[in-house]
Amino acid sequence: MYDELRKRGTSPISPAVAFATGLQAAAQSVFVYVIFGTFIGYGALCHDLGFSLPWAVASTVLIWAGPAQVIVVTALGSGVPAGEAAIAVTLSGLRLLPMVAALLPLIKTPATRFWHLLLPAHLTAVSMWVESLRIAPKLPRERRIAFCNGLGIGMVAAASVAAVLGFIMAERLPPLFGAAVLFLTPMSFAVSIARNSRELVDRLAFAFGLTLTPIFALAEIDLALLAGGVLAGTLAFAVHRIAAIVREASSDATSTSDGAPSRKPGEGP
Repeated sequence: MYDELRKRGTSPISPAVAFATGLQAAAQSVFVYVIFGTFIGYGALCHDLGFSLPWAVASTVLIWAGPAQVIVVTALGSGVPAGEAAIAVTLSGLRLLPMVAALLPLIKTPATRFWHLLLPAHLTAVSMWVESLRIAPKLPRERRIAFCNGLGIGMVAAASVAAVLGFIMAERLPPLFGAAVLFLTPMSFAVSIARNSRELVDRLAFAFGLTLTPIFALAEIDLALLAGGVLAGTLAFAVHRIAAIVREASSDATSTSDGAPSRKPGEGP
């Protein structure tokens, strides 16, 4: 169905077909396997920390951000006040704001209402965002919201099923397995970012982040991940701008040299 929809281009497509195509894209995405393994570990974590099965499923549907969900259950499970846990989750969720800001202009139309964007904004996570940016531009604009809703709901459904399985199998899973599958998420994000980095600024930001963040963490700097990311992005942007200025100056110098009038031997200035 997905291939057929792409071939139809701008032909009339019903919202139901676009939504079903999103579900199919979620099922075929490599991210769904990462999500499934990760949320098996999350369901087991909820079980070990004393949370109920409905809590594990509800937090997956309502929060829909693996790192934020781990933060909230580990914080509440260790006795941290709910207000502090909410602040930590909010700060964690801020990383998704630029993704929402990049995705919504791609999928909305002049006729789109505010409430039409609420569900795709909620469903935006790194996995859904990467796949949406890859696939949505190939689809008719008026059906991209339905497609993104199907894509996101498909991924949330896979995560919810995995959380249930992880919760049920928690007593049979070794603790090391739960920790290992939770590690799949950052590893998949790192591989995806490395694969999709086309520009110099993207590659520099990725390299600086991989270098600086572990150093900050070993130095026990507060908010090491946030500080490493901000500094890495700033350094990459600075290098990118300096390189652009140097290229522009070199191009101007070459143009000036090429445009200078030639002189015959013995002629004065």
